[in-house]
Amino acid sequence: MIDDVLDIDLAAVVAEQPDPLLFATVSGAHLYGFPSRDSDVDLRGVHLLSAAELVGLREPDETRSRMWDRDGVEMDLVTHDLRKFVRLMLRRNGYVLEQLLSPLVVHTGEAHRELVSLAPGVLTSHHAHHYRGFAATQWRLFEKTGELKPLLYTFRVLLTGIHLMRSGEVQADLRTLVAEVGEAPGYLSDLIVAKAEREHGDADVDHARVAADVERLHEVLDAAQGASALPDAPSAYDALHAFVVRVRLESPGGFGVRAEG
Repeated sequence: MIDDVLDIDLAAVVAEQPDPLLFATVSGAHLYGFPSRDSDVDLRGVHLLSAAELVGLREPDETRSRMWDRDGVEMDLVTHDLRKFVRLMLRRNGYVLEQLLSPLVVHTGEAHRELVSLAPGVLTSHHAHHYRGFAATQWRLFEKTGELKPLLYTFRVLLTGIHLMRSGEVQADLRTLVAEVGEAPGYLSDLIVAKAEREHGDADVDHARVAADVERLHEVLDAAQGASALPDAPSAYDALHAFVVRVRLESPGGFGVRAEG
């Protein structure tokens, strides 16, 4: 839980939001298992716009983003309106699934728990494309900067994709992935320890060796996708549609109408 990871009260952050939050979790390096002493806190979640805000003439704030300093800690908060968040879930976006399923929970409720229960119905073998592309982006950043952070991100997303293809489970913690994915390089544990000292430190690694391991894990991900038991398409579209309608209409400002079915 969140109290085991962060020594900071985040309840006030939730209370300050202009619209109710269905959930808020911690993402980023804390979720991925390699926070540094100076890491910022990445808060992610879902806010709920009223029906009036969605059907009126003004453009609604479907995504809200804010960065600020709180008690000496840099905070980064991003929330999506429920409809946009669920649409992202259906677009094979592993990032939002990691946020939804994060064990580092700041704020939750019945709607959050129900959405979590529907998450398996959006998982497909094509989520491998998300992790493959994310890894390529982070690898390019590592080659440009030489920093340890993007290198760990590269390995993390490749191993998350492999684990997902094989198990149907979204696992974002690199420490767990090192233990559970047999092809994970053994030196990652030492790199995680090094990352704890500084957020933007350089990577003291053999570039040729890590490049070969990254290429090898891309091949492992390709093979895992080919052998995956995950379906080609989501099965939860109708259930998610009904969920979004019901939660919206039963909320304050939802016109007091219950959804059918």
